[in-house]
Amino acid sequence: MVKQRLMTPGPTEVPEPSLQALSRQVAHHRTPEFRRLMAEVLEGLKCVFQTANDILVLTSSGTGAMEAAVVNLVPRGGKAIVLESGKFAERWREIAERFGIQVVRHQVPWGQPFQADEVARLLEDHPDAVAVFATLQETSTGVGHDIQAIGRAVAGKALLVVDGISGVGVMECRTDAWGIDVLVVGAQKALMTPPGLAFLAVSPAAWKQIESISRPAFYFDLLAYRKALSVPETPYTPSIPLVKALAESLRLIRAEGIEAVWARARMLASATRVGVEAMGLRLVAQRPAEGMTAVYFPEGIDGKAFLDRLHQRFGVKLAGGQGPLKGRIFRIAHMGLLDELDIISTLAGIELVLAEFGQPITLGAGVAAASRVIAETGKA
Repeated sequence: MVKQRLMTPGPTEVPEPSLQALSRQVAHHRTPEFRRLMAEVLEGLKCVFQTANDILVLTSSGTGAMEAAVVNLVPRGGKAIVLESGKFAERWREIAERFGIQVVRHQVPWGQPFQADEVARLLEDHPDAVAVFATLQETSTGVGHDIQAIGRAVAGKALLVVDGISGVGVMECRTDAWGIDVLVVGAQKALMTPPGLAFLAVSPAAWKQIESISRPAFYFDLLAYRKALSVPETPYTPSIPLVKALAESLRLIRAEGIEAVWARARMLASATRVGVEAMGLRLVAQRPAEGMTAVYFPEGIDGKAFLDRLHQRFGVKLAGGQGPLKGRIFRIAHMGLLDELDIISTLAGIELVLAEFGQPITLGAGVAAASRVIAETGKA
């Protein structure tokens, strides 16, 4: 029997209290009890998102919330700037183009971050752009973009819409302070809840834009969700078990404190990167995010065979690459329930399978380097 270790950047492991919540009998959602639970969830999400703005709960994947953001903010024929740096940033463009939006596509090579001065130049060249669509943590490359600086560049010129699906809850994100008008988040990443819920934090400026246009949406018409907030509830039947599970996960996050969660993620990220570099491996991201690490395989390694063997032998499930990085990289998460020993055991497994694949590896080098980071951080 092999113990399973889920180390992917989503879905992530679910805490025991949240799993227990899923097993309870389904309750009706139009009741005072469920509305009290929804109120607690909304307050918890505001804490994690660092916002006083309205938060909407959708029963959908994160992509559903991305679509909702696009179709509610930019009218058909309108213009939007998309900052594209990987597989998931591409999705903003694909959604916008599907709905007849004029996309100004700004690309950087995969693994590189965006620069705020480039965003400022784009807005000067396209003053009629309604919104800038960006990504907090590009999960396909492990890049963490400087949303705070981008927010300063965008302020007063357009709406800033950020995909925080995989990053929020593990890396610093201050929605209001950074000028994020719409923040999109998924439940199945750092929020430690099974897939099926997504969230949008919507600013007053974004609401003003939403009210001003015709929205080609029914289920994703955000004005219906805003109206339901007065109760609070959702306009359509939510995933009741997932809301209950989310409430438990949010209680755990709030008990630790969001600042402490961010600090722990920074430490795990540092340990992971030092560990893989000590093995002689190379990082993908020039500006790494705190929620995950993307690493190039050594030359000559069959990436799929390596990941399959790592999972078969040690139960360690990592994510592979996507798009042009398919078969060339692996991705390790350090978010949610994952702790120091999860990182150490994962690095040990990587070392052993690299050795099995005939790579010139000094067993224990990565583990020792990561352990030193953990030990030093623990003294602080």
